[in-house]
Amino acid sequence: MSKGILGKKIGMTQVFTSEGKVIPVTVVEAGPCPVVQKKTVATDGYNAVQLGFSVLREGLTNKPRQGHFQKANLKPMRYVREFRVEDIDSYEIGQEVNADLFTVGDRVDVVGTSRGKGFEGMIKRNGASRGPMAHGSKYHRRSGSLGAKGPARVFKGRVLPGRMGGERVTVQNLEVIRVDLDKNLILIKGAVPGAKKSLLILKPSVKAK
Repeated sequence: MSKGILGKKIGMTQVFTSEGKVIPVTVVEAGPCPVVQKKTVATDGYNAVQLGFSVLREGLTNKPRQGHFQKANLKPMRYVREFRVEDIDSYEIGQEVNADLFTVGDRVDVVGTSRGKGFEGMIKRNGASRGPMAHGSKYHRRSGSLGAKGPARVFKGRVLPGRMGGERVTVQNLEVIRVDLDKNLILIKGAVPGAKKSLLILKPSVKAK
C-alpha cells in the first residue's frame, strides 16, 4: 500500500449529480494526520509511517506516549496507526497528510468498528431460520440442535447466540464522490461501519480496477 489516512465519521447525507441523481454518502473528516514516526528496512525490517489523528490533552496521556510525540515535536494524539509505504523518503517527521491524498473517483477501502448491538439471538446474529409460529409450537426463535447423535458433543465453530457488533469491519471498493480541502472532508458513496465520531481508516482499494 502506498498511502492511507485516519478520519472521523461525521454522519450520512446525500448529494445530487449534475443530472439530478441522488447519491447517499458518508461524510468523513480525514486528517490532518501528522507523521509521528518513520520505520525503515534498515532499522525495523520494513518501510512504514506512523500517523497521528485528533489532538489529545497531555493530562490524558501517559509519559511513554508523551515522550514518543515529543521526539517528533508534536502534541499527543488520541489515535496512532501505522501504514506500510513503498517510498519512505517522500515522508518527513511532522509532515501532515490531508484529505487531498484522495481525489474524486478514487476507490477506497474503509476500516472501522461496527456498532455494538448487545446480546442477540440466532436469527439476527447468524441469519438462522425461525421455527413454526403456531400456538402449539414450543420452538420459535430459539437455537436448534447443538450436537450430533454419534459424537454426542458440540462441534467447534457452532454458531450460537451472543454479543453482536463491536468488531473490526472493512468495506471494500467504495467511491470517493467529493473532497472538501478547506474542511478536510471526504464524501464516500454508501455506508461505512461505525457510529458517529468513531475512528475510520481509509486506504486505496485492493480491488480497484
